[in-house]
Parts: sequence; C-alpha cells; structure tokens
Amino acid sequence: MVKRLSVLALLLGVLVTTGCIWPRYGVIMAPIMTTKSPVPIFVNNDAGMGKVGEATAEGIILISQGDASIAAAMKQGGITKVNHIDTEEMYVLGIYAKETIRVYGE
Repeated sequence: MVKRLSVLALLLGVLVTTGCIWPRYGVIMAPIMTTKSPVPIFVNNDAGMGKVGEATAEGIILISQGDASIAAAMKQGGITKVNHIDTEEMYVLGIYAKETIRVYGE
C-alpha cells in the first residue's frame, strides 16, 4: 500500500511541476515524443537557403536554459532574410524537454 501511494505521489508531483514543458503540437500524453514541423509565419520566399541558423532551449523539471527564439537562430546563422523556419521538439515523460528552432535564409 505504501509503495502504491509513493508511486501515485511521484506521478502527481511530475504532473504538477511540468506545466511549462508540455508540447504545443501532437499527442500530449505520449511518454516520449519527438516532433518536427514548420513554423507558420510570413517569410520572404525570394530569399535563398544558403545559410542555416539554429537556436536551442532545454529544460528538466523546473530548470531550463537556452534561447530558442527566431532572432537567436538568425544571429547564430548570420541570416538577414528568412526563407522558412522549422522547429524540432522532444519531450520525455514530461520531465525533460528540448526545443530547437532552425532558420533558413541568406
């Protein structure tokens, strides 16, 4: 009985403390999930795709670090004209999360 209560308390604790790392798209309750998708924004399709900039943010439970913004990816890749943007997200049991933004342009 004590073991069952401990497991339930642990699961409840994980659910309560992971509100900031739930995925935006896809199945929320998947134990391990990786998604790749385009970012639906207006961009300059006349821009070439010669450069790629990448920015990443990671989090585990209540601790997170990084800057997964479009501006950070553009700066990292030296991009001034954006062709398109993709995002990749990974979630593991609601405990660990990683998001990467890729900006393609010139």
